[in-house]
Parts: sequence; structure tokens; C-alpha cells
Amino acid sequence: MKKQNVRTLSLIVCTFTYLLIGAAVFDALESNTENQRKLVLQEIQAIVRRKYNITSEDFRIMETIVQKSEPHRAGQQWKFTGAFYYATTVLTTIGYGHSTPSTVSGKLFTMCYAIIGIPLGLVMFQSIGERVNRLSSVIIRSVKSSLHCRQTTASELDLICVVTFLSSLTIAGGAAAFSRYEGWTYFDSVYYCFITLTTIGFGDMVALQKDNALSQKPEYVMFALIFILFGLAIVAASLNLLVLRFVTMNTEDERRDEAQAMQALAGAVRLEGDVITANGSILSGQLGHHCTETTSLDPDDTSVCSCPCGCLPTNSRHRSVPRFTVRRSPTQIRHLLPVLPMHELHLPQGPVVPPPAIYPNHRASI
Repeated sequence: MKKQNVRTLSLIVCTFTYLLIGAAVFDALESNTENQRKLVLQEIQAIVRRKYNITSEDFRIMETIVQKSEPHRAGQQWKFTGAFYYATTVLTTIGYGHSTPSTVSGKLFTMCYAIIGIPLGLVMFQSIGERVNRLSSVIIRSVKSSLHCRQTTASELDLICVVTFLSSLTIAGGAAAFSRYEGWTYFDSVYYCFITLTTIGFGDMVALQKDNALSQKPEYVMFALIFILFGLAIVAASLNLLVLRFVTMNTEDERRDEAQAMQALAGAVRLEGDVITANGSILSGQLGHHCTETTSLDPDDTSVCSCPCGCLPTNSRHRSVPRFTVRRSPTQIRHLLPVLPMHELHLPQGPVVPPPAIYPNHRASI
């Protein structure tokens, strides 16, 4: 089995095993809390309904009103600032879900916009990641040269350490800012930054969604957008070093196999003409000193061909006869001249046509 197939099967098995482990861990961590919260919410719902004498239908209407009015707490979502924030979440595939189009034209434009925008964003962030890695390598070489190190080149381990430090610094700084503006705990802010920069985008915690921030705090909006774009560029630099190396392994192996096949093909020697054997098979390739020795040719059986056979030895009994490989069955053999006894020839009635001339230099050993 090829190395690429083994690697693919191993990745599939490892991924599904990782999914099973994750499901078991999340079940153990979150299922009890989910049941407790559900019981508490049901008790609060019963208390509210008894206190205000609300029917079940009216309570469902109130729930719908509260859910639909939640996005409007941040201000108008579809003015230019909010629309730019939404377009950023689409292009970066974060997809918080805090605001979604409600019209048919808006949904259609979102799909068309994503088809073009997502590949464009991926290429842009990948290019920025490459530039960040190149700048990091230049800085690493300068630092090593100033410290008079023996090895001044930037290794992959050095780049990974630098990118990891930049990613940690970005998440830590962004968490401090969001903790101040949003009133979250620092741990929740770190969680939000990680979910955002990895483009998971659950939507349980979304910045710019309270106190009319989209219209009243332009500096905060600008900071949030810059944080998303710059942070994704740093993450792209990390992916360029770690993930893409594993992704391109199959391509590198395929190219290596192709190069080996071409090298082996270049070393192979073929017959230039077709040589017919006594049993009707045709030997195809190129005659030379490095022929493939699989099927020997008996020098007693001969046939005459019209192809140039000057490289065949004239006295084959006193020289080593080369061996050839039977590569295909007879196809077009009109260039071969028949060698049959005269009594087996059935000549047509009429004027006798003289047979073609046979030259001794065109005898091929069979």
C-alpha cells in the first residue's frame, strides 16, 4: 500500500478517535450542568406564570419578543458599521450568528458574497502569514548575528516559537481590552479571543452587542475589527508552519514517486523496430547492450524485416545473443517480409511477380 494511502487512513482513524474522546469528555463535563440549568429555568418560568397569571401562549410570545430584540441592543445592525462587522464575520468564516439577513435578497447576496470572499480572505491571510514568517526569520538572523551564534539561520523551531509568542501576546492583549469594554471576566475574554481567532465563532459571546456600541463607540469598533484581522494573520502564520507542512506531504510523496518513475523510465531501453518470433509474438523496444533479459531469441529461427537491423550481429552463433521482452501481441506487421518455402506459396494465376529483394544485412535472430 502506498505511503499516501496509509497516511490518509491513519488520519481518518485518529480523527474519529479524537471525536469519540471529545464527545465523552464533553458529556462528562456539561451534561449535569445542562440538566440543572433546565430545571432552574423551568422553575423560574412557573413562578413568573403564576405571579402574573400568564398563559402558555402569551409566555411563548414574550420569549419570541425577547429573543428577537436581543440584537437591537447593540444599535442598528445593518447600517454601514454593523454591515461591515457582519461582512468581516462572513469573509473570515467566524459566523457569530449575532445578526443574520432576513430578506431573500440579503440571503442570496450573502451566499454570492461568501463564494468570492472566503477564498479571497484565505489567500490574503495566507500571504500575510508568509510575510510574517519571513520578517520573523530576518529578525531571528539579526539577533543571532548580534549574539555571535554559530548558526545564524532561522530554523522552523525558531519560527514556531516566535509565532507562538505573538499569538499568545495577541490573545492576552485582546482579552484585557475586551474585559474592560464588555465587562467580562479575563478568562471569558481569553475564551472569546481564542474562539474568534480560530474562526469557531460559537456566538455565545460576541463583542459590540450592548450599550449601542456600534454607533456610540467607533474607537472600540475599530479596535475589534483590527484585532480580528491582525489576529487571524498571526494564526495564518502558525498554520503556514504547522498544518500546511502536513497537508503537502501527500503532494511531495506523489511528486517523489513520479520522479522515481521517470528516472526508471529514462534508464529503460527499448527496441526501435518490431521483431517477430516463431510463435507469432512481437518483441518491441530498442536494441542495444542493456536490453531486458527475459525472453531469449533462438538463432536458428530467422525472419527478415524492413526496419534497420544493422546492429544485430551477423554471426550470432559466436556472440552472446541479446534478450528482449515480449511487450505486445502482433498488430500491424506489413513491414515484415514473409519467409516461406517455395512449395508452400500459393501464387496467383497470371504473370509471375518477382519476389522482393532480400538483403543479408537485414536478417534478425529469432
